[in-house]
Amino acid sequence: MKKSILKMTILTVASVLAVNSLSAQKNTNKVKFLNPPLIKTIYTADPSAHVFNGKIYIYPSHDIDAGVPENDNGDHFAMRDYHILSLDHIGGKVTDHGVALDIKNIPWAGKQLWAPDAAFKNGKYFLYFPAKNKEGVFQIGCATSDKPAGPFKANPHPIKGTYSIDPAVFVDDDGSTYMYFGGIWGGQLQRWQTGKYEANGSKTDLHNDKAAAISCRVAKLDKSMMEIDGKVHNALIVDSAGHELLGGDHDRRFFEGSWMHKYKGKYYLTYSTGDTHFLAYAIGSSPMGPFVYAGHFMQPVQGWTTHHSIIKFNNKWYIFYHDTELSGKTHLRNVKVTELHHLDNGKIEMINTYTSSGK
Repeated sequence: MKKSILKMTILTVASVLAVNSLSAQKNTNKVKFLNPPLIKTIYTADPSAHVFNGKIYIYPSHDIDAGVPENDNGDHFAMRDYHILSLDHIGGKVTDHGVALDIKNIPWAGKQLWAPDAAFKNGKYFLYFPAKNKEGVFQIGCATSDKPAGPFKANPHPIKGTYSIDPAVFVDDDGSTYMYFGGIWGGQLQRWQTGKYEANGSKTDLHNDKAAAISCRVAKLDKSMMEIDGKVHNALIVDSAGHELLGGDHDRRFFEGSWMHKYKGKYYLTYSTGDTHFLAYAIGSSPMGPFVYAGHFMQPVQGWTTHHSIIKFNNKWYIFYHDTELSGKTHLRNVKVTELHHLDNGKIEMINTYTSSGK
């Protein structure tokens, strides 16, 4: 009897959530958003922004409706290429430079070109991207170009020692370069806990409430910018007492979408909490961590989660992010930008992506 009641309760809750989700999609146009989409001709997400040659270049995912049924593994995020966007100033015209890299031109990739990032060094531009290989395992590849907008030519093999998703590359003041990567659940990071890929490993670690939460990964890149220099490390996120955040700490723990920026000599690791939909940040004195949890800085957006980047441009800080204003569908997103403020105490001011008269 108890099992039947529990089952009915779960089904009821699931039904309510489904109705609420559908209602939110139908009411998309009634919600007042803080910022408009940067581009409306294609669907874009996961915007990694950088300032190259005095202009802002955005390296997003290119969302498409591939007709794949939605599931927990994210198979419906079936992106096949990358478009690069640019603008001369915030609020200015956004240029779509067209296809910069297509999955058909990546020898090792099978499917799903998820969130990319880019970097510049030694006169060359580097595009870093995750994709599932022919065996369905996410790895991170690298492509190069002489121009920030591409086109990019992919290396024949993924970067040795990389796995999972969401590469974010940070170039420090001394020229040292670091890659942050990883995402649990569909991002497969939980399947690498032994150092090798476990095909039948945990779907996610979200049920391990009392164990240390899985951390983002960080690795130093070598001078070529195309290989890892040394070992891959855990970018540990700890509380103020130095204890690692636990798996059950869903409002604070790392889920996916890491980014690194430096402010007043401190390293700010920002990331998505995933299933609770916040953007959070932790601060460290080294790019390798550990990082002390400091709080949330963006409220949940419309859509499953958000993926962001942070840049400084013309002495102001900006955050690029995405939501689903245009489509109301989780897998068809649009990128946006808004100003970000660091407070005098080192905190980041909270951002609500809806206006006060909206949601």
